Amino acid sequence: MGGRVLVVDDERSLAKVVARYLERDGHEVGCVFDGRSAVTAVRRDAPDVVVLDLALPGLDGVEVCRQIRAFTDCYVIMLTARSEEADKLVGLGVGADDYLTKPFSPRELVARVRAMLRRPRVGQREAGPAQQPPRTLGALRIDVTGREVWVGGERVDLTRTEFDLLAALSARPAAAFTRRQLINAVWGADWVGDEHLVDVHVGHLRRKLGDDPAAPRFIRTIRGVGYRMGQG
Repeated sequence: MGGRVLVVDDERSLAKVVARYLERDGHEVGCVFDGRSAVTAVRRDAPDVVVLDLALPGLDGVEVCRQIRAFTDCYVIMLTARSEEADKLVGLGVGADDYLTKPFSPRELVARVRAMLRRPRVGQREAGPAQQPPRTLGALRIDVTGREVWVGGERVDLTRTEFDLLAALSARPAAAFTRRQLINAVWGADWVGDEHLVDVHVGHLRRKLGDDPAAPRFIRTIRGVGYRMGQG
């Protein structure tokens, strides 16, 4: 089950090594080495996954991710040369789905790409061929089949990961989900990494929905457990 993958890194030797590993795994792979070329290539080739270095000449990875999110919901794995939490949060904050810190194992990156391409679309898995009625929670309306969200009648643009996370939570609005359960539902049971990635995406989701964590209307934190839909 190969996909189209674009590798964006100004370290050409690293980009080519990563590309070879991905090609051996059955993917169609392209490489570019600067930010402006990355935006052009994503628009032209419509990849399924973009492996995007944070530190790029011209446009950096943050700006590339911000620009491509205006026209694609492809998966984005951000690469950062530093382990500081700020780097990871900045990348995820502009729409990246996952991150890896350099140096990393190319095999781990291949495994992340493979897991992303295997990810079931939450709405598709639940709905199958049938149309699902929209889910409503107060001012929040979720069209799982059409993959659209409104708050107070205004459409909210979510990344693919943010939508899948909201769809997973709203499928059982009375249930409290652990981080691991949400990872299994959204990223897949074979995903490996820091489970607090869920917290970052929940934070971005709340911000886009206009949800105050101190007085939540839509997503409630359950201390010691994880998250559930509903007011605090």
